[in-house]
Amino acid sequence: MANTINKKQNLAMQALLKRQDYLVTQGNDLARAFGNLTSFEHKVLDYCFSFVKSDSKLEEAFNVSTSDILHHLGLSSQGKNYRRVGEAFKRLNEQTALYLSFKNQGGKVVLRMAQLFEYIDFVEDGAIHFKFSRPAAPYVFQLRKNFYSFHLSELANVRSKYALTMMKLWNANSNGKLESTSIKGSIADWQSWFLGSNSHGDPIHWQSGRFKQKVLGTAISELGKLYPQTLFTLMTNKQGRAVTGYQLDITNIGSGANFPR
Repeated sequence: MANTINKKQNLAMQALLKRQDYLVTQGNDLARAFGNLTSFEHKVLDYCFSFVKSDSKLEEAFNVSTSDILHHLGLSSQGKNYRRVGEAFKRLNEQTALYLSFKNQGGKVVLRMAQLFEYIDFVEDGAIHFKFSRPAAPYVFQLRKNFYSFHLSELANVRSKYALTMMKLWNANSNGKLESTSIKGSIADWQSWFLGSNSHGDPIHWQSGRFKQKVLGTAISELGKLYPQTLFTLMTNKQGRAVTGYQLDITNIGSGANFPR
């Protein structure tokens, strides 16, 4: 009877994992982005991450003003832009669920469902106070220290969410050095990184040709213009005629290559 219960429990956990596009086991998993966020929401989240320093404490809360965010993003201090920032934080609160996988002291795998933020306070005078949740904080701090070496100005220059996601993948796979690297994954991996999940938590799937052209093609085109001394080579993996995944090789092609440092 016990074996039957364990088998059912394992199937239940596998079903949960299949429904989620965002399983975090180490800091660089955060750099693979929340695929369901917009470009604007990504940039607001990156701004939040930028407040974490090497000496930040797990229990630390952070403060920012809406006007500072607008200034960073090059937006005017108009009412509609204030609302846009407020709506972005609302989405960040709703769309940044985390699924943390680890082993307990008994050696059993645990899937912890948590949120990225413990709270976000949006004050009427434009002040914003936020704190990362206790389960998420170690991953956020590890991310900032080891994998998130962007300057905010570089992120602000990226227009499409797909290029922004690819830039984060580049950073994560080169361990924060933003140098030559290869990014590999199944088609399910790539689509989860860039597309995320729907309102029911189910992964979003696009036809492979559309995904390659509209998502990967858009990202490579934009980053290729931003960093002309960098070569982006995308290879499609197939089994028969079916696309099974992609490999993206990012290579320095000039002695003066301007990697985004």
